[in-house]
Amino acid sequence: MLELKNISLELPDEKEILKNVDLTVPDGKFVVITGPNGGGKTTLAKIIAGIAAPTAGTILLDGEDITELSITERARRGISYAFQQPVRFKGLTVRDLIELAADRKLSYTELCGYLRDVGLCARDYVDREVNGSLSGGEIKRIEIAMVLARKTQLTIFDEPEAGIDLWSFNSLIDVFRSLRREINGSVLIISHQERILDIADEIVVISGGSIAAHGPRDEIYPTLLSGENSCSFCPKEGPKA
Repeated sequence: MLELKNISLELPDEKEILKNVDLTVPDGKFVVITGPNGGGKTTLAKIIAGIAAPTAGTILLDGEDITELSITERARRGISYAFQQPVRFKGLTVRDLIELAADRKLSYTELCGYLRDVGLCARDYVDREVNGSLSGGEIKRIEIAMVLARKTQLTIFDEPEAGIDLWSFNSLIDVFRSLRREINGSVLIISHQERILDIADEIVVISGGSIAAHGPRDEIYPTLLSGENSCSFCPKEGPKA
């Protein structure tokens, strides 16, 4: 179980990115974090993964305080993170990366399964170097395949739909549906996509650096939109002069 207690992040210019965020993610839950752009969603995910550090607050994983642990130490404890903009690994092949993620040698059938789940053909990709010859969307799908191969206690996806074509996105929805049924740990996804929100167990809405709403999908999802494409939890503009 993941617990965030009074997580805050203040920049040197005194701008508050996150303000006293309290959040509990139980084991076995599929949780989607959504909300307006600039609300602090990705920052919160990076703090959980250890990529960024809060200026205040505590992070607990199964009761252990991991606030001061590095991203490597958190990965060893079972936290995976898929970046919104994945990095490239010159000199390593797709097979190398997926096997590193799985921490073992994989059969061609296993490799094919992970790549097929993200819309890639193993025959065309398994021995390709992960360099500039691959598009951003291809790199994104390979990273998601790596995260799937890790099978960790807490898996974080930062806008997995970014850079993904419609056909591959439909395949990813199937992957997430499968994860929802099969995980022993938790999946935390940052997304605006209605189809991802629709398969969540819980939805968290972050706006202005704070949690505006958190609850079961059936409770939160119907309230997300009020009027045409207007987020009911977004800050409302004041009267114009």
